[in-house]
Amino acid sequence: MFDLVNRKKRVVQVILGLAVLPFLFWGVESYRDGSEGFVATVEGEEISRREYEQALRDHHERMRAMLGANFDSAMLDTFEVKNSVLERLIQQRLLQHEAMNNGFTVLDSQLVKTIREVPAFQRDNKFSKQQYEDLLRAQGLTPVIFESRVRQELLLQQLLDGYSEIVFAPKTVVEKVRYLSEVQREISQSRIAPEQFLPAMTPEDTEVDNYYEQHQADFTLPERAKIEYLVLSLDAVAKNETVSEDAIYNFFQEHQEEFIQPEERKASHILISVAADVPDDERQAVIAKAEKVLEQVKQDPDQFAEIAKEHSDDPGSATQGGDLGYFGRGVMVKSFEDKIFSMQPNEISDLVETDFGFHIIKLTDIKQEIRPSLADVREQIEKKLKLEAVSNVFGEIAEDFSNMVYEQGESLQLAAEKFELTIQQSDWITRNSAQPSILSNERLLSAVFSEDSVANHRNTEAIEVQPDTFVAARIVEYKPATKQSLELVKDQIVEKLKKQMAEKKAIEEGQAMLARLQRGEGQGDVTWTEPQLISYMQSRGLDVETMRVISRTETRDFPAYTGAIDPKGGFNLIRISKVVVPDLEEKDKDKSEIFTKQLQQMIAQEEMASYLTAIRKRYDVKIKQDSF
Repeated sequence: MFDLVNRKKRVVQVILGLAVLPFLFWGVESYRDGSEGFVATVEGEEISRREYEQALRDHHERMRAMLGANFDSAMLDTFEVKNSVLERLIQQRLLQHEAMNNGFTVLDSQLVKTIREVPAFQRDNKFSKQQYEDLLRAQGLTPVIFESRVRQELLLQQLLDGYSEIVFAPKTVVEKVRYLSEVQREISQSRIAPEQFLPAMTPEDTEVDNYYEQHQADFTLPERAKIEYLVLSLDAVAKNETVSEDAIYNFFQEHQEEFIQPEERKASHILISVAADVPDDERQAVIAKAEKVLEQVKQDPDQFAEIAKEHSDDPGSATQGGDLGYFGRGVMVKSFEDKIFSMQPNEISDLVETDFGFHIIKLTDIKQEIRPSLADVREQIEKKLKLEAVSNVFGEIAEDFSNMVYEQGESLQLAAEKFELTIQQSDWITRNSAQPSILSNERLLSAVFSEDSVANHRNTEAIEVQPDTFVAARIVEYKPATKQSLELVKDQIVEKLKKQMAEKKAIEEGQAMLARLQRGEGQGDVTWTEPQLISYMQSRGLDVETMRVISRTETRDFPAYTGAIDPKGGFNLIRISKVVVPDLEEKDKDKSEIFTKQLQQMIAQEEMASYLTAIRKRYDVKIKQDSF
C-alpha cells in the first residue's frame, strides 16, 4: 500500500510495536528462576534465557495477532523460528555496541521532538501529555521505560540510516536491471510428463534390495509413546475466578473511551508522483498530467480502478485499483487525511498535494464511530478482570504446579485434583509430532522421551509450551524404534523407483526432442500451449530457473527453442516466438524514478546484510549449545 505515514514513520512503527507487545527487557517477571542462565553472549554481555523466552512470546503474540484464527503455535515451535529470534537479539546487541563504539548519541531535545510528533499522542494536532501518559498506562508502560526504548531505537536508527540513505544506483545499472525485469518474451510450452512412462517402468529385484539397504533410516519406525498430561493455563485458571457485577460496571464507567471504535474511512487514490526538488517546468508538467488524469476520472468515475491501474505511480495500491483499505485518523499525512475526512461517499477530490506528489482521491465507504453499551462489552470486561485478578498470582500457581508434578513424580492425579484440571490422554506421538499442537513443543517432547521418563514413567517437568500455558506429562505406553522388514515396505520402494525411472525417462525424452527442434526437425510432433507474454515481473507461474533458461536463450531467429526440468516433474519444452523490448525512453521518467528507488532499497538491504555479517565477525559472539 502507498506509504502515507508521516516523516516519523520508522519511529512511529517502533512506538506502536512496543506499545502492543509484552515487555522485552522490563516486562512481567518470568515464572522461571533468574538463575537459569543465558543463551548467548555478545562481547561478554549476556542475553539471558528469560529475555530470550520473552522474545519468543513476543514473536508468538505478533503472529497470533497477524494470523487470527489461522494461527497454529506448532509452526513456530521449530529450530528455524527459535534461532531467528535469538539472532535478532544478537543483532540488536551488536548494533548497540557498534553505535556506542562509533560515538553515536541521542540528545534529549531529539527524543522530546520525536515523541511529541507521534500522532497517537496528539489532540487537535498538538502533543497532549495526558493522552501520552494514558496511552502508555493502558499498555502497562511507564514514561521512563518507554522513553528509554525510543532513545535506543533512535540510536540504532542513526547508525542504520548511513546505510539506507546513501545508497547509489548508477543510471546504466538501473536501465539494465529495468530492461531485464521488463523485457517480455512470447512463449508456448509443451510438458513431457513422467506419468505417461510409469506403466512401462519395472525395477529389478536387485534395485529394490539395494534401495532398501541404502535407505534403512527411511524404513525405521521412530520410537513412540502414549502419554497422559495436564495443561495449566492462565485462561483456564481465570475461568474459575469470580468477578462482581459492581466491578464490571465500575470498569465500564471508568474506561468507556477505550471501547469506542473510532470512525474509519475507506478510500482509493491515484498518485502522480513528483520529487520535492524538481525544477518548476518539470513540476508544471506533472501537474498538467495529473489534471488530465483527474478530468478522465471525473468524466467516467466508475472506471476509477482501471484508471488507477494505468496511471497511478503507487506500486502498492495501483494493482488494487488504488484501494488503500480502511484507516482512521492519525495514519495518513495531514493534507491527505484532512481531505478524506471532509468528503462524502463516492465523492472524487480535486488534486491533493503531499510530499509524495499529487493525489486524486475517491472516498468509497465510511465506518461510523461506534460507542458500545455495557451489555455489548460485558463479557469482554469480565474476561479482562478475571485475567487481571489471576495474572497477579499465576506465577505462584505455576510454581506450585511445577513443584507438585516434580515431587509427586509417579502420578499426575494429585496435581489434577489440587488445581482442578482434567488428565488428558494422547494417541501415539513421536519426537517430531505436530499434533495435537499443545504437545508439539520441542522441549516438552524432548522431556517426554528422556531416559528417565521412558525408563521410569515419571512425570516430566512443567514446561511452558505457549505464553502462560504449562504442560506436564508422563508416559503410559512406549514402543522403541523398530526397523521394518523388506517384505513390509517392498511395495513402497517399487513405487518410488518407478517414479524415479519415469522422471528420468521424461527428462531424457524432453532433452532429445529439444535437440531435434533446435536442429529444425519434429516441429509437427509437439503440441504447444497458447502463446503468452512472460517477464521477470510477470512470470506467469514459471520458476526462477526456467525464467533464467528462457532469458539466456539466443533469439536471433524465431521461433527459438529451449527447455528446462519442470520442478513438478518431467521436462518443459519452450518455444520463444518473439521478444518485446520495453520502452525506456525519457518520457517515462516518473516510472524510472520509482524503479530507481526500489532498486536502491534492494541494494540497501544487501548492504545492511553485509554490514551485519561483518560486525558479527568483529565482535565476540557465543551461543550456548543447549539454547534451544
